[in-house]
Amino acid sequence: MLLESVSSRVGSVAAMPDPLLADLDDSQRAAVTSGAAPLAILAPAGSGKTRVLTRRIAWRIRDGSATARHVVAVTFTRKAAAELRTRLRALGTGEPVVAGTFHALALDQLRRAAADRGHHPPTVLDRKGRLLAPLLGRRADPVTVSELAAEIEWAKARVLTPDEYVLAADRARRHTSLPATEIAQRWSEYERETRRRGLLDFDDLLRAAADALADDDAAAALRFRLRHFFVDEFQDASPLQLRLLRAWLGHRDDLCVVGDDAQAIYAFAGGDAGVLTTFTEVFPGSTVLRLSTNYRSTHQIVRAAHAALAAVRHDAPAVTTPRGDGPIPRVVTYPDGDAEARGVAETIRARAASGARWSEIAVLFRTNAQVGPIADALARAAVPHRVRDADRSGPAAAARDLLRSLREHAGARPDRSFAELVAELVTPDPDETDVVPRALVDLAREYAASEPGGGTLAGFASWLELGTTDATRTDDAVELVTFHRAKGLEWPIVFLVGLEAGYVPIAHADTPEARAEEARLLHVALGRASEELHLSWARRRTFGTRTSAREESPWLARVAGATMPGPADRLPDPERALSAVRSTLAAHRPAPPPRRRRFPR
Repeated sequence: MLLESVSSRVGSVAAMPDPLLADLDDSQRAAVTSGAAPLAILAPAGSGKTRVLTRRIAWRIRDGSATARHVVAVTFTRKAAAELRTRLRALGTGEPVVAGTFHALALDQLRRAAADRGHHPPTVLDRKGRLLAPLLGRRADPVTVSELAAEIEWAKARVLTPDEYVLAADRARRHTSLPATEIAQRWSEYERETRRRGLLDFDDLLRAAADALADDDAAAALRFRLRHFFVDEFQDASPLQLRLLRAWLGHRDDLCVVGDDAQAIYAFAGGDAGVLTTFTEVFPGSTVLRLSTNYRSTHQIVRAAHAALAAVRHDAPAVTTPRGDGPIPRVVTYPDGDAEARGVAETIRARAASGARWSEIAVLFRTNAQVGPIADALARAAVPHRVRDADRSGPAAAARDLLRSLREHAGARPDRSFAELVAELVTPDPDETDVVPRALVDLAREYAASEPGGGTLAGFASWLELGTTDATRTDDAVELVTFHRAKGLEWPIVFLVGLEAGYVPIAHADTPEARAEEARLLHVALGRASEELHLSWARRRTFGTRTSAREESPWLARVAGATMPGPADRLPDPERALSAVRSTLAAHRPAPPPRRRRFPR
């Protein structure tokens, strides 16, 4: 009896499923356990990318092919690095692994090297604007300074020099208000100034870290410490980041990357998805595995997201979902932007009344300039809401002080343009720390680009206030998010607003490459929903004092036409679907809202 009991217990233990593999599908399990190196895992939205990445790290540590203290996981945000470390602890990997962004890891490398040699650690310049503004002189308004900084960042990410910038910018069709020759000149002056002050900007960190590994002793020490590399969101890696990764690896091949070229949306900032799509050429002898199941979204949403890609890419890989059919995405045409904002607010209230939590709902838009009317309508409808990353402008008190100064200055100088007023109000001194935060500069740039004639300072103050403050202080709130910032997030119910030509695709996307990225961006936005999609656009929009006629996005009907219910492997005929959707849209155009009486103030 004793022997039988022991045998029974041993058999039960042997039959227990492996906790690292039990809840994975076949393609996920293959990606976790593969012995290939280098390895690329292509992971579409909702396919369990982070789960596969963390399980693979844990699997490697458990089977002894990797040691936790020698593992380095490279992410693109600090939040992603923290989430990865938390998941690995839960999987019982023992010692913590090294996890961080390219920039954080490069800075740590340089600081360690300086400490080993008894040198001072590198001094990092947190904002380029502090040095760029004086180089621009009287034209040093936030918009121009931001534009110059963005071009330098793009060029450095592409591993260009100032002398190479002009030709590269022309080939890439970069849209700038400053001539490319002047950008190259100011960049050269900026480089001389950073060297004179002994400063490194964030882009220099990557270059300096890669250059430092030309020293055999430094390379040997780092490569002993960092041996097993895992890189998330590899489709967003820039040529400069790839150069640093290669320097870290040396001649080794212990590399696993995870990414999705269909979600490559940062070419404007230097990202190059070609490294992922040509992985076997970039890393000879490598293996590519693909995950193909979306566990997040219904058939309708998966099809809608696929249709956005198919509009510009005929070889878009098919993705299946076990979720089954859900509600057909609702497409609404509004007479104007205000009606759209009110309609979205009313629909959100109706969904909440039927049982949805506010936090299960998000409103997505292409640019930050679109947030104002939506936030205003939600506030009037008493819908709790927040702007995603609303604190990116810095401390709330500082933002309020700046808004107050903007309004006061606008009242005192009614004859000045927006750019002139901001330049007068904000005259950056490189020796002062109280300068305009970079994020406020970025917002000023977005506002000016969205307003005919560059907008007004008072208008910018109101727009900024809507974009940088929370309407509520509760966790249960509707989120307002740009398409770009929505990447990696998900909600049951998602509203995509402003689906018009000029926004989707954005007006300055005038090359096939730029339009392809805009299609991928729409694909990303559509894929944020798990249950419901609400799509809308407006026939007229008011920009400042001018009202303009608008047209629906050239991709809207195609996206809507792909969402009819049915088996996942039987997509509707695209031409018939487009015709049916256009007929439906024409038959259900809402009547214009009644005119409201205006009273004198």
